Amino acid sequence: MNGERAAGAITGVESLIAAAMERIETLDVATAIARRAKGDALFVDLREAHELAASGRIPGAVHVPRGTLEFRVDPNSGFYLEHFEPGRPLILFCQLAARSALAVATLQDMGLPRVSHIAGGFAAWREAGGPVDPA
Repeated sequence: MNGERAAGAITGVESLIAAAMERIETLDVATAIARRAKGDALFVDLREAHELAASGRIPGAVHVPRGTLEFRVDPNSGFYLEHFEPGRPLILFCQLAARSALAVATLQDMGLPRVSHIAGGFAAWREAGGPVDPA
């Protein structure tokens, strides 16, 4: 097959996540907590609304469900959010860091250079005692 996929075969999500992780910046939780306290980056919560309602949110984080992120970041989109000003550092997170890894890779592909995510996601943040507001 010379490196080609068999007809009908897909690249699994675990492979996509692993490939993304090789080329993105992952912050440990302590660093992410310090960055939030410093206020030098926009935290972006990629979880769905029901996840926020069930477990709370990082204070000051902007909620942008993963399925709408690219539209919210693109200034030429009718759905652009001004939070995503050019050059502003972004720290993405989801529940366990899989969606955020894929999202960081996608935003880098879109040309955003200062994007990272939190190792272990929101679950690790809570476990480490990071600040959490009720939803």
